Amino acid sequence: MHVRCTSLAVLSFWALSAYGSAINVPLGSADSFAVLAGTTVTNTNTPTIVHGNLGVWMGSAVTGFLPGSVSGGTIHAADATAMQAQGDLTTAYNLAAGQSCDLNLSGQDLGGLTLTPGVYCFDSTAQLTGTLSLNALGDPNSVFIFKIGSMLTTASNSSVVFTNGGKGDNVYWQITSSATLGTTTTFAGNLLALTSITLDTGTTIQCGRALARNGAVTMDNNTVAIDTTGCETAAGGGTTPEPGTAALFGIGLLLSPIVYRRRPRKARACPNPESLTPTK
Repeated sequence: MHVRCTSLAVLSFWALSAYGSAINVPLGSADSFAVLAGTTVTNTNTPTIVHGNLGVWMGSAVTGFLPGSVSGGTIHAADATAMQAQGDLTTAYNLAAGQSCDLNLSGQDLGGLTLTPGVYCFDSTAQLTGTLSLNALGDPNSVFIFKIGSMLTTASNSSVVFTNGGKGDNVYWQITSSATLGTTTTFAGNLLALTSITLDTGTTIQCGRALARNGAVTMDNNTVAIDTTGCETAAGGGTTPEPGTAALFGIGLLLSPIVYRRRPRKARACPNPESLTPTK
């Protein structure tokens, strides 16, 4: 029993230290782009809607617009604006990649997890099946960074939601290869992919961006929107109890079962084995 209490104190400390450890990633001129590619931007003959600029550089091909449309921005194909945005994207990508990990989630599915602000790492691929909850702990400027060593994929109907504030504009997915978001995924955050990004049929990125450095962005009946109304609750809202341990509660497979039996954070000391009842 005494060991359990000590472990919980350590876990609570980790959650507190993780909060605020992620440094925001300035996108520079890429901030105005909802979609940016290195080679081509392709829309598969569907009414995709891009809210913000759409661009490509060093490539120049943009196809499928029309019937796709660009709202609140313009198309920049191989022009100086797209070139500058790609340069700023490279800077942002490297800044995100250089941040230190708070927790390594390699081998864990993001679906079903609740994470607090911080930097989360995958040694190779990352998978989202179901719902990932991001608990901003009441701070609208909280930052989440996901560093992915290879590919990011999502299953059909997956989603990223926020609790206790937060917004997709402060979520960054640094992907060392490519990203594929499955059919009707409701996603949030900025995809910063070294190679390509594929948005399957019906996928939506709310308050975020699809930014590919060297490859293509391929779309099919999608909506990609930056800085739109509802960014603060891009794919959901609500509150979550015990925010100090929320990140740990969602990743029980990584930690011992004591996480699921954790006591309130007020119970930080165990003077003796008999005094383990948590205070209310």
